[in-house]
Amino acid sequence: MDEKITYDTFFARSFSRSDQKKLGYGAFIGCLLIALSFCLVFMPYSSPPLSIRLGTTVPKRMNLVCKSEKRSDYCEINGEDVRIDAKSSTIFIVASSQESIRDLEDNNTSLLIGPYSRKEDQIAMKSVRKWLLKPVMESNVTPHCSQTHSVPAILFSLGGYSGNNYHDFTDIIIPLYSTARIFNGEVKFVVTNSNPWWINKFRNLVQKLSNYEVIDIDNEENINCFTSVVVGLKRAPQELSIDPSKSSYSMKDFRQFLRSAYSLNKVRAIKIEDEDDDDDDGKTRPRLLIVARNRTRAFRNTDEIVGMARNLGYEVGVAESDGNIQRFAEIVNSCDVMMGVHGAGLTNMVFLPENAVLIQVIPFGGVEWPARAAFGEPSKDMNIRYLDYKIKAEESSLIEQYPADHEVFKNPLSISKQGWLTFKAVYLDKQDVNLDINRFKITLLKALELLHQ
Repeated sequence: MDEKITYDTFFARSFSRSDQKKLGYGAFIGCLLIALSFCLVFMPYSSPPLSIRLGTTVPKRMNLVCKSEKRSDYCEINGEDVRIDAKSSTIFIVASSQESIRDLEDNNTSLLIGPYSRKEDQIAMKSVRKWLLKPVMESNVTPHCSQTHSVPAILFSLGGYSGNNYHDFTDIIIPLYSTARIFNGEVKFVVTNSNPWWINKFRNLVQKLSNYEVIDIDNEENINCFTSVVVGLKRAPQELSIDPSKSSYSMKDFRQFLRSAYSLNKVRAIKIEDEDDDDDDGKTRPRLLIVARNRTRAFRNTDEIVGMARNLGYEVGVAESDGNIQRFAEIVNSCDVMMGVHGAGLTNMVFLPENAVLIQVIPFGGVEWPARAAFGEPSKDMNIRYLDYKIKAEESSLIEQYPADHEVFKNPLSISKQGWLTFKAVYLDKQDVNLDINRFKITLLKALELLHQ
């Protein structure tokens, strides 16, 4: 999927204020009605997605617990006869006791869930297959098991914005780690909306979390049966993060997991000692990686940036993120400072060593808050020092496209009011960056100061 089309959907919500209000009011009223009615009968998927009452257990003596959180809905089924029928997109949960049967008679419940961790995004959820969780009282009313598995399963979707590096990590990989790590490999991944190239791209991580081959459930003729299934993934409300209060793991654990999966040797960024400042042998020179972009928001004066950084004492490399995760992870992990224009390539910050510095160059046009939410805030839990540099109009290629008195420069807010697509087309799709070397020098010097600490 094309990065420049998909990754900015996170930021669209920051500018569609009227739409946000409508969706917010609707969500509030919907939740209020559910709370008042204590209803366990859920409507089919609509917008916003599946409303599951927080902490709901259905029924009381059946080991089915569903939770609705800010970014994801998920259900945990433990110690039951669970039968997954791909043809009907149904997960049958057969009652295990007479008590459960009585509960089912009182609570004729079925739930529809889209197992992707961006439930509030209607565009993303359109490409996510929905699954019906249906408790039943007798096994003879369900399809017979074709294949019975002895380990638990996690069912999740590779729809949505998969294929974009930012969404791959924040919507799928980090939530998958949070959900699956506790099984210590003894879990099978049941994937809907499967993309074989995605599995191949992240095979190191998939194989580190599961000891078994991935089940492409959409193409299964068999009825796959389990005793424990998690439907959906547990995700923190913030981007690129794990909520340690709701998980057994943290972002520190996740980054250690990445280092193990990709055999990354550098744990910490260098600490520059004052007595080494005049050492010219290159052994203590901090390594700076410039993340290149060849489409939108590209640096136009990379050579000047490289020259200036070398004069300050950096060893400099330039590379563009691609589909070879192993290669780029090794490059990023070898560096002490990483810089780049705001975009999905900065997601590779997850491979930086501890105490490294991330410099985000923020394009002109009022995307400061979402840019910082995407990469600045997550850096804290990763133990990465964060700096950003907001370019001026004179450093933007927009000055070649619009007159100086145009609304694009005078009032970006007025452009945002024309709709997200218009805003995105102007400030993200049409903008390149020509850094003011003297002005940006201050930021690189600040990064060196941080490496002294």
